[in-house]
Amino acid sequence: MRIAYFINQYPKVSHSFIRREILALERQGFEVQRIALRGWDAELVDAEDVSERDKTQYVLQGGVKALLKPVLQVLRERPRAFFSALWLALRMGRRADRSWPYHLIYLAEACRMLPWLQACGHVHAHFGTNSTEVVMLANALGGPAYSFTVHGPEEFDKPQFIHLGEKVRRSAFVVAISSYGRSQLYRWVDHGHWSKVKVVHCGLEQAFHDVPAVPMPFLPRLVCVGRLCEQKGQLLLMEAARILAAKGVAFEIVLAGDGEMRGQIEALIARHGLQAHVQITGWISSEQVRAHILGARAMVLPSFAEGLPVVIMEAMALRRPVLTTYVAGIPELVRHGENGWLFPAGAVAELADVLEDCLAQPDDVLQRMGEAAYQRVLERHDIDTEAAKLAALFKAQA
Repeated sequence: MRIAYFINQYPKVSHSFIRREILALERQGFEVQRIALRGWDAELVDAEDVSERDKTQYVLQGGVKALLKPVLQVLRERPRAFFSALWLALRMGRRADRSWPYHLIYLAEACRMLPWLQACGHVHAHFGTNSTEVVMLANALGGPAYSFTVHGPEEFDKPQFIHLGEKVRRSAFVVAISSYGRSQLYRWVDHGHWSKVKVVHCGLEQAFHDVPAVPMPFLPRLVCVGRLCEQKGQLLLMEAARILAAKGVAFEIVLAGDGEMRGQIEALIARHGLQAHVQITGWISSEQVRAHILGARAMVLPSFAEGLPVVIMEAMALRRPVLTTYVAGIPELVRHGENGWLFPAGAVAELADVLEDCLAQPDDVLQRMGEAAYQRVLERHDIDTEAAKLAALFKAQA
């Protein structure tokens, strides 16, 4: 069966879970056509991402001129479908997070990708924002049935303004990555559409599961992996680090990543005199992320909003306990006192307490928690098991 995957930007450092899903579906016997809006000129550090870029068609490559001809062609060949999709695009622009000109651009993007979808029996989008609107408009133009994966938190921050319910109603099915995500989708559609909502976890490939156990490092080092942005809570982590430093606790924190809040974080590090305790790596490859996780005694992720972070799965697969918050789907995976620590989001004193508790634990306790983490993630997040669930859903549409 030939299907298409549509993503805003692909490949991308933070979208490695999509790459894993596509490759796992190909192992299941699917032919997967990659389509993205952008990403052809992105700076990539992973060889696998470079390979994926060569397999991807880009809707916005060529600029506005490349969109105009497909629009005129669809208007000429399918006028009724075009005006039906145009009306839908205008409706999607009402009381939306973006004004109606954006939705006309989404229609143009749908027109350009329409001929690319002719040989596909189904198209699947990741994220319930504009990428799903584009495949929904392509469907209205006469393209294949569509489905999409909702990750959160963005979709749950503004469900009415991205018309999430309309996207679910028109879809063949919709995937949530956690039970929490499923419950949020239930809120925005009638009970009659609940059967469309399926839970399929993001998964890790065998290479993660097969990594031999690496002993806990001697250094009191923790790692925080993720984009440096407001929702990940790194500013709160620096406030907690200030408390530890004032107590004379020995520690190191590696912030593995980069992002729009780097300047603010660096300013806070300087203000609190934490330069000897905190390192920011900038963007690094998947292999480097793995090395940093293995070089730490645990991973900390003090997020304010999430779906279910893949990096938590990666750390657990590498037998490292996780310190993170009681938000979204995280408590479905991380069990307090068993394979990590959970603390209230936004609570700096509680974060400082669990950091200190973790750093005080002997190696054998952390290794036991790391092994429990490994077993938990192995049970729930094997990519081939999860891809098989998706494969069954795609085949049901054939």
